[in-house]
Amino acid sequence: MDLDYVLPLRWESGEGLDELTGYLAWLAGLVRVIVVDGSPGPLFAAHARRWRGLVVHVPPDPGLRYANGKVNGVTTGLRLARAERVVIADDDVRYDEAGLVAVHRLLGEYDLVRPQNYFLPMPWHARWDTARTLLNRALGADYPGTLGVRRSRLGAGYDGDVLFENLELIRTVQARGGRVVSAPGLYVRRLPCSARRFWSQRVRQAYDDLAQPARLALSLSLLPVAGVAVARRAYRPLLAGAALAVLLAEAGRRRAGGSAVFPAGASLFAPVWLLERGVCGWLALAAAITGGVPYAGRRLRRAAHSLRWLRRHAYGL
Repeated sequence: MDLDYVLPLRWESGEGLDELTGYLAWLAGLVRVIVVDGSPGPLFAAHARRWRGLVVHVPPDPGLRYANGKVNGVTTGLRLARAERVVIADDDVRYDEAGLVAVHRLLGEYDLVRPQNYFLPMPWHARWDTARTLLNRALGADYPGTLGVRRSRLGAGYDGDVLFENLELIRTVQARGGRVVSAPGLYVRRLPCSARRFWSQRVRQAYDDLAQPARLALSLSLLPVAGVAVARRAYRPLLAGAALAVLLAEAGRRRAGGSAVFPAGASLFAPVWLLERGVCGWLALAAAITGGVPYAGRRLRRAAHSLRWLRRHAYGL
């Protein structure tokens, strides 16, 4: 396929290297792979030895100084890509051949493709996080750890001084007049993170809602509404709300054949996830007021620019 695959990563340990190397070996038989590696020196050297002759393996362009290091990696990879059609994927994403073919085909019609990730294996915290995915699917579209994009629609790139870099990339393509498609039936496997990392991401993921005011307002309302209901001992509305959340998640699970990859039990985590977001939404707002959310030793204040801002200020539209 005339398709390039850009994989930005920054590892702090060698755990998982054998598994990733096996995936890259398989992947390199189908597409040109560009790994942009921001790992510390000894790990970078170890990766270089394992991947020599297999993939294009480079460090991020030192001229790129974005606060979000992933964007440095993605931008470096896009500059090295030869094909017009490019897959951008996190290091825990695992495509199969059918998924790559589907993204390649859709990029013939659209400028950006949003596949649907699912976790496999599925430990308890992956089921918890899957509840978020299912609710997103029921009400619109999820935000995956991989995108397909036509390079020409990104031009010089996108702003990397934001936390929600995937949304920034999507909106940048839209601001430049690109056509974006969500593909809820294009399933791409993702490896779950550790439970420790899962807990560390709760507030940071809630911070993303600052770029989506309606979602932020909803998340901030959850805790006060629940508190008033408990204070009045109005438990039936709470139970009804929890049941509605489960039903919505289940609708998302069944959408576009999702029951084949999402376990039924994940829908039951929807009320738990909403409670989490209700708490973490306020913590994220507090972080925004006090200077931003911590990220890789820095603090990022902006989640993402609005589409209107990008059209007006970045492209004069």
